[in-house]
Amino acid sequence: MPKVVALYRYPVKGFTPEPVEQITVLPGGRVAGDRVLNFRFSDASVADAPVADTAWCRKYHGVVLANTPGLARLNVRFDERAQRLTIYAGARMLADHPLDELGRQRMVEAITEYVLSLDENPLQGQPKHLPLKLVGDGTTPRYQDNEAGQVTLHSRESLASAGAALGDANLNELRFRHNIVIEGVAPWHEQSWVGGKLRVGSVMFETVVPKTRCLATHANPLTGERDLQVMQTLVKAFAQKQPTFGVGMLSVAGGGIQVGDTVVPA
Repeated sequence: MPKVVALYRYPVKGFTPEPVEQITVLPGGRVAGDRVLNFRFSDASVADAPVADTAWCRKYHGVVLANTPGLARLNVRFDERAQRLTIYAGARMLADHPLDELGRQRMVEAITEYVLSLDENPLQGQPKHLPLKLVGDGTTPRYQDNEAGQVTLHSRESLASAGAALGDANLNELRFRHNIVIEGVAPWHEQSWVGGKLRVGSVMFETVVPKTRCLATHANPLTGERDLQVMQTLVKAFAQKQPTFGVGMLSVAGGGIQVGDTVVPA
């Protein structure tokens, strides 16, 4: 029977994952503590209207791996209880501040300086993006790729299959930034659950959809270099119409999931 072998959440959109032993899926289908903060452009807008700090918007309205692969070289730690964010570049601490007004300002300054130092970044020549804003209350998960939220999942068997196609036998699953990783199925079997229901631990997911990939997957999660053509390879090697890896899921009731929990199609 397939089982959960790893769980992750991502406190800051587009930054370091946090491996955990258990997650709480909130009613509606978001992981508690996941994507609760976002370094957003000051000119983020939809239909020419500024996006509220508490509102969802597209990933490209901020600094994320898809437009700033060098973010992978940062190590971000978020103390949810103390509401404090610490950011390292290797052994060098870039910032360590609480989520008050002054702390947010200093973290924005540190991230802005770091991003502008990168060869590939979305700020160079884009003065309207500045100053960045660190949005989010540190508690409410709202900055997922999809406006509905979605909990994401893949199998390590699919990871191995994709790795073989990419010529990387040790393909790092962090490249795909999913919440749930499972083992015990045939490669790509999770795609057969699309359109149906799935129980993971105590959580019943009523909606399962394929997860289309973006340029974030091209960035090595350790070096920050764009070293693999993931999107093109997925389409060509597996006859996909859109580059797809993993699934996204929604749950009406939510619940808890732990490493070791079983995965059962409903």
